[in-house]
Amino acid sequence: MSDVTAGLPAPLPAKASNGRWRKYGFYYLMLAPAIVCFIIFNYIPMYGVIIAFKNYRFIDGIIGSPWIGMENFNQLFNDIFFWRILRNTLIISGLHILFGFPAPIVLALLFNEIINGRFKKIIQTISYLPHFMSWVILSGIMIELLSPSRGAINFIITLFGGKPIHFLADPDTFVGVLVASHLWQSVGWGSIIYLAAIAGINQDQYESATIDGANRFQQMRYITLPSLIPVMTVLFILNVGGVMNAGFDQIFNLYNPAVYSVADIIDTYVYRIGLIDTKYGFSTAVGLFKNVVALVLVIGTNYIVKRFNEYGIW
Repeated sequence: MSDVTAGLPAPLPAKASNGRWRKYGFYYLMLAPAIVCFIIFNYIPMYGVIIAFKNYRFIDGIIGSPWIGMENFNQLFNDIFFWRILRNTLIISGLHILFGFPAPIVLALLFNEIINGRFKKIIQTISYLPHFMSWVILSGIMIELLSPSRGAINFIITLFGGKPIHFLADPDTFVGVLVASHLWQSVGWGSIIYLAAIAGINQDQYESATIDGANRFQQMRYITLPSLIPVMTVLFILNVGGVMNAGFDQIFNLYNPAVYSVADIIDTYVYRIGLIDTKYGFSTAVGLFKNVVALVLVIGTNYIVKRFNEYGIW
């Protein structure tokens, strides 16, 4: 055996490989449509990234449009509105992580403490429902609830002698509405992953802790939470990687020009300059910048987390 192949594992025999295909072939077949869709809709469109370096004209197409190098990026970084939308994106996403990341963990822990199975299922179903509604519906609900003239929230405020608040037209309150509505929409669905992780914990640990005199809170603190650390770590890295996505659907359906100063984010900015102003090259440059930053955040966060514990994405 040569030195080059000395440390490599021996290849699987042909029979073993064929046996694996016979055993798992049906699962591979089920996975094939998802892989094909992923390639078609996620990888092939990456060819269009070159528009960011061109003065794209629809009549000339992607190939025929002239190259302009980094001009779109220079325009981007010199645009006074870009730094405002970058700040808004980071603030909104940061608040989503600050409040939205621990909330599903807390909710899953509370669900796990409910003894009555029927009541537990009802509460879980209620918490999941907003996830299956589009932001068109959810934003309509929020608009009605927060309306200064007919909304239930302002009715309660005026009932106690206060003045109606224009929640969706006031920059001081709009971000709070975004965070609260995002939490309402996502917390129930996000708890499913943690509930699945809790269900996989060895029950012998709880039995041993009970014999040793540990109460429910101590079991949660010393058994349940440490067992959730691997899942929490992976989800935290993914959340940080998505920090440049502050929620286009939610903001697009709730915001208005009165709150652009705090609500205009990268995605809404790209929508306006790309689809409305037809500056396709410039909007592609903005999107490329966003994705590069997201990639750097994922790699950097994973590297930092791996220095403190053994868990990570890779």
